[in-house]
Amino acid sequence: NTAEYGGRTRGGRIIDDHVRDQMKKILAEIQSGKFADEWMNEYAAGVPNLSKMREEGANTEIEKVGEKLRAMFVGKS
Repeated sequence: NTAEYGGRTRGGRIIDDHVRDQMKKILAEIQSGKFADEWMNEYAAGVPNLSKMREEGANTEIEKVGEKLRAMFVGKS
């Protein structure tokens, strides 16, 4: 619910014409098969780019904070 609320109350600040244009380009890559080809090549190579991006992402402040927050909820229901 938190993400939904944030999206509905603040999403308009992020989703502007620039973002819409980029989303249309990404959709065209998906429809043309370019994205699928890229992913299949990445997977066949052992996902080196994805692994690097995961490693870089794990070292961001938001992930460090997220890890601490998730640890606070372990075992709680």
